[in-house]
Amino acid sequence: MKCLLSGAVALSLAAAFTVPVAGQGAPQGRQRIDVSKLGPQVGERVPDFSLPDQAGRVRNLQSIMGPRGAMIVFYRSADW
Repeated sequence: MKCLLSGAVALSLAAAFTVPVAGQGAPQGRQRIDVSKLGPQVGERVPDFSLPDQAGRVRNLQSIMGPRGAMIVFYRSADW
């Protein structure tokens, strides 16, 4: 009986927190941003920059460019 009661309480809590979230959509009146148009496009040359790498050394576009170009990946970490 105790196990059944615990299961019912857990199910009720899960339903209580899930139902309000399921009904929420995008805020009304907000303009959608086309993220595919942000920043340099594929094949377009990026502007020169000076940024620290993971080891703290300052790099610019010329310092990372190889004979066939460079692939730059910006990774936003959840652990700042």
